[in-house]
Amino acid sequence: MNSSEDLPGSYDFNLIIIGGGSGRLAAAKEAVKYGKKDFVTPTTLGTRWGLGGTYVNVGCIPKKLMHQAALLGQALKDSQNYGWKVEDTVKHYWEKMTESVQNHTDSLSWALWEKKVVYENVYGKFISPRRIKATNNKAERFLIATGEQPSSDDLFSLPYCPGKTLVFGASYVALECAGFLAGIGLDVTVMVQSILLRGFDQDMANKIGEHVEEHGIKFVRQFVPIKVEQIEAGTPGRLKVTAQSTSSEEIIKGEFNMVLLAVGRDSCTRTIGLETMGQTIVPYIYAIGDILEGKLELTPIAIQAGRLLSQRLYAGTTSYLSFFWPLEWTVPSRDNKCYAKIICNLKDDECVVGFHVLGPNAGEVTQGFALMCGLTKQQLDSAIGIHPACAEIFTTLSVTKR
Repeated sequence: MNSSEDLPGSYDFNLIIIGGGSGRLAAAKEAVKYGKKDFVTPTTLGTRWGLGGTYVNVGCIPKKLMHQAALLGQALKDSQNYGWKVEDTVKHYWEKMTESVQNHTDSLSWALWEKKVVYENVYGKFISPRRIKATNNKAERFLIATGEQPSSDDLFSLPYCPGKTLVFGASYVALECAGFLAGIGLDVTVMVQSILLRGFDQDMANKIGEHVEEHGIKFVRQFVPIKVEQIEAGTPGRLKVTAQSTSSEEIIKGEFNMVLLAVGRDSCTRTIGLETMGQTIVPYIYAIGDILEGKLELTPIAIQAGRLLSQRLYAGTTSYLSFFWPLEWTVPSRDNKCYAKIICNLKDDECVVGFHVLGPNAGEVTQGFALMCGLTKQQLDSAIGIHPACAEIFTTLSVTKR
């Protein structure tokens, strides 16, 4: 006999989402479009950030904004070759950069309220097959989108300049962080255990390594840190790092102000009560994003998975145009009236017959789509966006005009 929790109409919500990242947000917003009642709760375990997940707090958004800060520094140097004269010595202020970046990432949390999704800043945990502990709510379906998180403190919200930095790791995350730190003038060393960018084309990976090395980043290859000792406390302090060769008994030592470990992340699924389900495959519990084994850990993948899941569960519609705000323009609060539009032939499977973009790099964006290939709106909707980039807006156009 079914319990009262399984009876139709006895649920508080159509969908409860445990997690605070981009996959969750995409699924929640898509489900609301179909008149469904959503409840979202994050899993703020061991970090200072909550809603928004990796993408907003310690991923694509702050990384690209800090990379933009580094590019502006290079642009100042290049500008002298174009006739600009910089009178005073230019200095970078870490505190101002992190304040501006954090202000922007904090503002992104309002997207849920704009979409009328019920959000509670509490720790979501299953206490029965249909109920979570957060506020004792029940749901017809559940989505686990808790993602992954690092065990170290968050570089992007560090309240002081990190100073001389050792980055241990050879992933794209490690190299991106090393790149913008060096770009704002810091002394950066990357320690690599084996090869750069494992899983990527090694010809390209080695060329990237040569490029960043030419731009001031030092490499220590085939070594791993075995001990980190604090020499002096402070903001930043001083650390002594001892490392051992992976191919011999050689030991090296060095002093740094900060050590950044970029060697992987842990899934946030160990303490959300999955053991109360009593089985490994539950028909009304779904999972998307970085927690999935063997899947690409990328923001556009999670976003697309969230959208497709809600469409599969609750049916969907198409759309044609949207205003957007380029990420590079958010911190200086420049014009947010950029515009993207496609014109579709409704009698020909919504074939795209017009393509318009008003915004930065419009020519480069348009060129990629300027093909006589019978592109349809459905193909754009199903495309995985290059993230974060202005062209990505064409995979998520959300306002229909006929």
